[in-house]
Amino acid sequence: MSKLNQSVEKVLQIIEIMAHERQPMRLQDVAAGCGMPASTVLRMLNTLLVYGYVNQDPHSLRYSLSLKFAQIGSRVCEQVSLRDIVHPLLAELSRECREASCLAIEEDMEVVYTDVVDGPDSMLKIMQRIGKRAPMHSTGIGKLLLLNYSEEQLDEYIAAKGLPALTPNTLVTKQALAAKLEEIRGQGYALDDEECELGARCVAAPVRDYTGRIVAGISISGPISRMTMEHIREVAPVVTGTAAQISKALAYDAM
Repeated sequence: MSKLNQSVEKVLQIIEIMAHERQPMRLQDVAAGCGMPASTVLRMLNTLLVYGYVNQDPHSLRYSLSLKFAQIGSRVCEQVSLRDIVHPLLAELSRECREASCLAIEEDMEVVYTDVVDGPDSMLKIMQRIGKRAPMHSTGIGKLLLLNYSEEQLDEYIAAKGLPALTPNTLVTKQALAAKLEEIRGQGYALDDEECELGARCVAAPVRDYTGRIVAGISISGPISRMTMEHIREVAPVVTGTAAQISKALAYDAM
């Protein structure tokens, strides 16, 4: 790594400390949070004030970040393509796990596949292709996206889409689905255990944006002859690690 600019590092520290605080901060508190002398922090805050990145209350003299960051963030979002960020990591995931991988999002209470990288056989071409839709309750990524739902929203989903049995393994009651969602919330990844297609399993991990919301999911899929439960336990950390990389690129802070 090339040598870092210490002044820029300090400014970024100040911004991140203030971003994590819900209320305007005193100079002393910003300095304590950054571990810097108050005089140094004051000098940097004054520069941020001049350029409109920080506001200061004239009565309390407390500092807060300005909406200029929101303006910049909005422009960055317009430039970012989720598929462009994810595709190289999906390709690497497929190479490492030697299985097909995909990226999917939610649209109209359905899973929509937006990118696919083929595995060592053509199974995924039949199961998943770009633009294909699938039910949320029977897919690994779909169940992850359902973690965003409140109980009331889950009821609305079931009323709108039902819980049709695609295979004998599909979860077809609210009780079974809700219990599975709690299990997934705890373990950090989801499975499709022949719930959507007989003979195929997948393991999926959530992609979160800067708000912490699950905005997409990635998964690897393969035939049950290869995707044994033992193999799934081996590759699950790889899938969740890749999803964490993508989430970090979307400014998700896991701390």
